[in-house]
Parts: sequence; structure tokens; C-alpha cells
Amino acid sequence: MELIVRPKRLKQKKLLHELGDIAIPFSVSGKQKFGKSDKTGHEIHIFDFKSILLASENFSSTNKLGEGGFGPVYKGRLLDGREIAIKRLSKCSKQGLTEFKNEVKLIARLQHTNLVRLYGFCIEGEEKMLIYEYLPNKSLDFYLFDHNNRILLDWKRRLNIIQGIAQGLVYLHKYSRLKVIHRDLKPSNILLDHEMCPKISDFGMARIFELKEFEQENTNRVVGTYGYMSPEYALSRIVSVKTDIFSFGVLLLEIVSGKKNVSFVKSEHSINLIGHAWKLWNEEKALELADPSLSGTWNADELLRCIHIGLLCVQDQANDRPDMLDVVSYLSNEAILLAEPKQPAFYINARENNATSPANNIAENCTCSTCNVTISDFKGR
Repeated sequence: MELIVRPKRLKQKKLLHELGDIAIPFSVSGKQKFGKSDKTGHEIHIFDFKSILLASENFSSTNKLGEGGFGPVYKGRLLDGREIAIKRLSKCSKQGLTEFKNEVKLIARLQHTNLVRLYGFCIEGEEKMLIYEYLPNKSLDFYLFDHNNRILLDWKRRLNIIQGIAQGLVYLHKYSRLKVIHRDLKPSNILLDHEMCPKISDFGMARIFELKEFEQENTNRVVGTYGYMSPEYALSRIVSVKTDIFSFGVLLLEIVSGKKNVSFVKSEHSINLIGHAWKLWNEEKALELADPSLSGTWNADELLRCIHIGLLCVQDQANDRPDMLDVVSYLSNEAILLAEPKQPAFYINARENNATSPANNIAENCTCSTCNVTISDFKGR
């Protein structure tokens, strides 16, 4: 029996050793409060398994918040009264130990009002969990793509969400101690707090970028979600900060329209959302892109400017896209004149032009469906 248990314990001990230099213990008693490390952001907590069982009521189904590529997420309450979200690694998940370690090591060093806060982690045998702040208003897609819930997002709230996401990305790309590319920016990875302020979440796919601001790297592994990946990344495996900027552009157009890029079908030509926005822009009908549920609550100049910025962000050539610091300036200062956007990438669905469409090339190399699925290992056949 001892010979069977020992390898698991050694594996657990090794993982704790790798992560332990950035973490401090959190006891089951609940008497220990989050201390100085919370203020500096340099350390997180190692939670014992009993604490998590108590907090989640033994992972009660009534506490289950949802399920992602990583595994199920549960709501919990610690003995000190603090509400938490528990992200439990599924044993069959392809997003495994590498993503788990990546998220712990990375997000422990990041502190920003528009990034979700990681309190710590728990490792017990085969169990691996990430412990986050609990955000009561779920994720952006819960509202944006639901017929009934979208009315809760008026134009003012949507604009605040756009600006908050942009601020979070500026921090990741420019002002954090590490230059970070998220690589999986999408509505389901934008969580909303009690005031509906956005927080970027899920850093399991993120990559630390050590080159200068406008340089790029080739990667052997493409990760992300179909419909949000830039063409140079999806097709040539070239990653840079402009990878996230493309995703932000798609996200911005989705927030304005309340429609998903990958499932949008306007006519028999099957133009996707990016293409539909481009078509309306060239016809000087861009305001028709607005979500009907906004019911005239929007400011025409603000909405038109957001569409303009979104189209700048999804331009085919990475060098033509603005950086996030520029985007924040564009959003906050209407006096700044914007360049005319060039033709966007992936603006025609694969079914319209099977021979030449970049989107079709992606589909050929991807075994997943064209829905909101995260690709964790994206390789050509």
C-alpha cells in the first residue's frame, strides 16, 4: 500500500515546492485572516482541503456556479465570512497541470481592479483547485447573448465594460511587472462584480512576453477560442500583444451588437459579425449594428466611435492595429481623430469562399466545432 501512495505524495510535494515560494498557508480554523501578502500582491495562500470542503459544503450541487474547460466552479464561504469561487480541476480536462501552474504563478503577480483576484490554491492528492474572489454577477456572456438578460446592459454599462476591459489589457501589456498576453479573451472570461465592473479572468492560457513592445514570437502551441484568434496567430503561430488586440476588437463588436461573431448569420452569404460590421461601415450604416435591446439609450457618437475602434482592432495586418494604450486614449478622448480602418481579417465565413477563406483554413486544422470552445492544443494534421 505504501508503495502505491508514495508516488502521488512525491508528485504533490513537487508541485507544492514549485508553487510554495509564492504562497503562505491558510488554516482550516478560519482564524487566520488574509494578511500583508494581500496588500503587496507578492504571495497567495495555500488552502487545506478541509477548508474548501467546509466552504463549499462538500461541493454541493446547489453551490455549483458552472463548468468550463478547466472543470466545475463552486461558490464557497470561508469561516471568516469571505465568499470565494472554487475552480476545481477536472481529472479528464485537457487543460491540466501546466495551465494550473501557469495561472497560479502568473496571476499571483498581477494586481489590477479589472483583473480577477486569485486568493490561492489547494492541492490534495489528485485534487487541484484555484481559489478566487467571488463575483456575484457571473460572466459577460450570461447577459450579452441572452434574450432576457441583455436588457440589463444599457449603453452606459456596456461602455463602462469596454473601457474596463481595455484598462485591464493595458496593465497586462504595458504596466504590470510582466508583459502578459492573455490569448483567450472572450465574453465568458470577463466576470462582473456587484457593480457590473468587468474583471478579466482565466489566465491558464496566458503567456509571459519578454520581448519589446512591437516584437513578436513564434509558438509551437496555439491556444484560444475559434472566432477570437487573430489570423497571424491561428495560421502562422505568431504571437504578440496584437493577438489580444484582435480578440478585444471582436469582443467590442459583440458588446455593441449583442451578437456572437462565430454564430452570426445575416444572409445566405453567411457573413460573420466582423464582416457584417465592415459591410455596414462601408455603406455608412454602422449604427445599424447596435443591439436592438438598447432601445435608443445609446449615444450615437459614442457608439459609432466604438464600432470604429473595434474595426481598427480586427484589421488583417497586425501592424495596422492600435496598441491598447492608444485604444484607451481613443475611448476617453473624442478629440483624437481615428484612422480609417482597413479590411478586417476573417470577415467572410468559410462557407462563402471555401478556396481562399482564412477561416476555412482554421476549420480544416481544428477538430472542435465553431462554437465557443477553447482550443488547448491546436496543430495542423
